Amino acid sequence: MTDDPMAVLDADYETLGVDRDGAGTVTITIDRPDARNALNGTVRAELTDVLQAVEDADARVAVITGSAECNAFVAGADVSELRERNMLEQRRASERPRIYETVAELQTPVVARINGHALGGGLELATACDIRIVQRGSKLGQPEINLGIIPGGGGTQRLPRLIGEGQAMKLILTGDLINADEAYNIGLVDEVTDPDGLDDAVASITDSIAEKSPIALQYAKESIRAASQMDLNDGIDYEAELFAQLFATEDKKEGIDAFFEDRAPEWKGR
Repeated sequence: MTDDPMAVLDADYETLGVDRDGAGTVTITIDRPDARNALNGTVRAELTDVLQAVEDADARVAVITGSAECNAFVAGADVSELRERNMLEQRRASERPRIYETVAELQTPVVARINGHALGGGLELATACDIRIVQRGSKLGQPEINLGIIPGGGGTQRLPRLIGEGQAMKLILTGDLINADEAYNIGLVDEVTDPDGLDDAVASITDSIAEKSPIALQYAKESIRAASQMDLNDGIDYEAELFAQLFATEDKKEGIDAFFEDRAPEWKGR
């Protein structure tokens, strides 16, 4: 991969489309229409390269979505790859960081634009994102139990943190799929929209995020993510330390000056 992140974002990919707007949003579209956007090795590798370039290019926000013709965000992992692996091969394939950790640990905020079914590894990819917006007509679930396996991309860990242990048990142990409104009601997704309103809903959030200080966004994401990994007192101490560190940045000075001068801030990201 080239050291130039903009060249990476502008490159041609076998399974992805990448679009940049002038406001700092990068939209990554998974495009495997013959496999309903299933995550195979090529998708994972290309997505990893692009996400790293998103961070290196100082983009304000990333969006992950599926190609429109697939009727799927991501229909799951590529089962044909799973079929051929033995235990030792799967252990190697499960070594971190995988694409799920890459998404979750990205400093740039990531929005899942769920424009169709998000199943198995596709739901695990969505739950690794920071915000999830889903269109009605989509189905979501962890159906791995129907194949005699369990979620292996973080599903048994992220789902309970998002929706509670009972709801996670129900989804994972039954393998049942739920619709967009039920996903919203249990806290699995953050917004539901009709298909013709999906772009506006995503843009409303990404435009708002893109207006903010990049370094403040990074620290806010770090602090929120830490909440699921620390007890309350440690988390409050960590938040206070990140808050204090921002007082050494140019963006803190610019943000407060702009507030008193009643103007839009001009962020430097430092």
